[in-house]
Amino acid sequence: MSDDVALQASPHPDIAVLDFSDLKYALSMGWQDYRAAPGIGLVFSAVYVLGGLFLMFISGGFVFQTIILALGFPILAPFAAVGLYETSRRLEANKPLDLYSIFGVVWREKDRQIPWVGAIIVIYFLFYTFLAHMVFALFMGLSVMTNVSSSFDAFLTTNGLTMIAIELVVGAVLGFVLFALTVFSLPLLVDKEIDFMTAMLLSFEAVRQNFLVMLVWAGLIAVLVVAAMIPAFLGLLVVLPVLGHATWHLYRRALLDPE
Repeated sequence: MSDDVALQASPHPDIAVLDFSDLKYALSMGWQDYRAAPGIGLVFSAVYVLGGLFLMFISGGFVFQTIILALGFPILAPFAAVGLYETSRRLEANKPLDLYSIFGVVWREKDRQIPWVGAIIVIYFLFYTFLAHMVFALFMGLSVMTNVSSSFDAFLTTNGLTMIAIELVVGAVLGFVLFALTVFSLPLLVDKEIDFMTAMLLSFEAVRQNFLVMLVWAGLIAVLVVAAMIPAFLGLLVVLPVLGHATWHLYRRALLDPE
């Protein structure tokens, strides 16, 4: 559990059947939690906004620093999510919202299972980056002399459009698989004493059993996050905490305590 060190493993939760009303409920509760603790939400979402602005600011030429910062996002993401989940957990249990205590929970997670999930996310990110470069090289390898970084003409060719389509499909499939592995495993690891592999498998199975609902949820997250990034990432200050809180409430409906 988040406040105390559990002495024994938690029993595996049961997987519930979700419908679209659960998504509506999760979003409404996410907004409610954000309104109840906007300062906490802003603290954790500011990490992404400032990081995104910095990444955008230094992206012109400093390739090494850009890669390091991009790798830092997947590492920090689970810990930022923990803060939002813990906030929702405390609101749900009518416990006081103490930012110091919430940060304490986030800090203690470094010695539990969350870092393993972060490591898997980083490895997954590196694999996708490698695969994306392979697809680019396969279709655009002979176009490098046209300086594709400053001219988009090469992308409007048959090879370029095919490459873009394949990149989108591969990215969507790999992104959804990672989403399925982490969407419920992260809040589960905050809520229960369970190993990260079991948590990720339970998350994947819950998504598989509720495929259509979770596909819509993943698409909704993608659309909201992309839209929130357009005004200099500032929309993420609201969208990220609302989605984080909403994910907690969707988790509570998807993975039930055994009878």
